[in-house]
Amino acid sequence: MTEGNLLDELAGGLPEEREARWKRYRWHLIPPEPTPPLVNMALDEVLTLRVGSGERPPTLRIWGWDRSCVVLGRFQSVRNEVDERAMAEHNVQLVRRISGGGAMFIEPEGTITYSIFAPEEMVAGMSFPESYAFFDSWVIDALRELGVEAWYQPLNDITSTGGKIGGAAQARRGGAVLHHTTMAYQMNTSLMSKILRVGKEKLSDKGVKSADKRVGPLRQQTDLDRDVIIHHLIGHFRARFGLVDDQVTDSEYAEAKRLITDRFSTPEWIYFLP
Repeated sequence: MTEGNLLDELAGGLPEEREARWKRYRWHLIPPEPTPPLVNMALDEVLTLRVGSGERPPTLRIWGWDRSCVVLGRFQSVRNEVDERAMAEHNVQLVRRISGGGAMFIEPEGTITYSIFAPEEMVAGMSFPESYAFFDSWVIDALRELGVEAWYQPLNDITSTGGKIGGAAQARRGGAVLHHTTMAYQMNTSLMSKILRVGKEKLSDKGVKSADKRVGPLRQQTDLDRDVIIHHLIGHFRARFGLVDDQVTDSEYAEAKRLITDRFSTPEWIYFLP
């Protein structure tokens, strides 16, 4: 089976059927701006619930970061994944997201992260593997336009001839789907090896362990600047499905701040597993 046929099988049917699902909605864009890691975590939940309730239209949000951090998956153990002493030494913050999957080491200019907030009806009839392929299929097409030989690798990876580019995770809340993907643009492998325990001896049997896969950052596969790639991704989505420029509202920020205080910044959330 070719990569194109695999995508057709897993991503919600034939290309015209996938396009029709996207075009049912009037999509909004929240562009990137430097944002604290805890705010990024909380906004994912707030915007998912707002889309599910109909208070916000389906939305594409491109993340920005104002500092380095490690983002843990919902069911990961801190002691399995990171060296907290090294994190403190290098001023790297630790946060936990609402979706599953593995740990991500983030530097503000080193990754490209986006969230899609969609009504759950958009993926009606799809299995989880099919929905992963469906939500990332447009990105694979956009990367190929840039000359990157990318394809979907089940369950949740975007990979290429140069190695894994990125990984996705999902959460479903209140009638909406959150699908977010992080792609590596460039990697500080020296610092990352000090922070993350990927490939090191496990300290505990509790918690989901991150996979150790060969990564091929986009900077190794194209000469394009990170901002140019982001601009191309947005342009591809806009031309294909339409986009209305938007921003996070004051009400959404207020709700995110409440969630940070009540949950996302608490030890009970960050140290969910021993």
